[in-house]
Amino acid sequence: MNYSIDDLKVLMARLRDPETGCPWDTRQTFKSVVPHTLEEAHEVADAIEREDYDNLEDELGDLLFQVIFYAQIGAEEGRFSLDTVVDKLVRKLVRRHPHVFPEGTLESRIDPDNRPNEAWIKESWERIKAEERAQKHVENSQTAATPSRLDGIARALPAMVRAEKLQKRASRHGFDWPDIEPVFDKLHEEIDELKEAWQAAQSGQGGHDAVEDELGDLLFVCVNLGRFMKVNPEQAVGRTNHKFEARFRAIEQALEREGRSFDDETLEALDEIWQSVKGVEKKSG
Repeated sequence: MNYSIDDLKVLMARLRDPETGCPWDTRQTFKSVVPHTLEEAHEVADAIEREDYDNLEDELGDLLFQVIFYAQIGAEEGRFSLDTVVDKLVRKLVRRHPHVFPEGTLESRIDPDNRPNEAWIKESWERIKAEERAQKHVENSQTAATPSRLDGIARALPAMVRAEKLQKRASRHGFDWPDIEPVFDKLHEEIDELKEAWQAAQSGQGGHDAVEDELGDLLFVCVNLGRFMKVNPEQAVGRTNHKFEARFRAIEQALEREGRSFDDETLEALDEIWQSVKGVEKKSG
């Protein structure tokens, strides 16, 4: 017999039972669970990146557990339950996919011989999401802020991911570079400004905040470049991280084979092995 989602809900309730549950689980709050959620999401992404599909099933289970955890806390506080979470999700996805559910019900089906084109689907998706954002603002009586076309982009996203989403949203409203060439020009401009800020800080005529601002501007432009090149910046940095780690480990292994100590080597000697590893990669590639 296989366990089901209902069994998982029972397990979570048992873990959170104040009298007989797990002491660690009963102490958790919405906020305290967040770091674990982010970690589990990254582990899912890592398993996919490494094509470790045998382990992916376990990682997806760990991520699902985070959702169950939040739903249990929500139910205990009388805010929501897993059932209401699922209900709102299904309703939202049916509403956002009129090209699949034409009558706005889960049972309705599109005529396969009369499907709308992708341009219509994209326009419809953005229009519906814009309507949702406007409605959410109306319902939120706690803020007097003017609605923005950038509303709804979560602030808790990784900075590079949020930068790309901000740029894409602005671009849809005509606020964008005409093509990639001026983005390259902006890149060189930001490098010069970062260098100036760094030199000013080193001479005591500027502060660390200015350096951080200019570095942020430089990274923001790099995200813009990735967007124009249709390269996901987060994935690009992830590939570089993987490449750096593989090369660094190769240096360690090469030195170990020769009975040499990494920490006793000069930077020049380490760089020589690094370049050798790069050469092997190019030949094998």
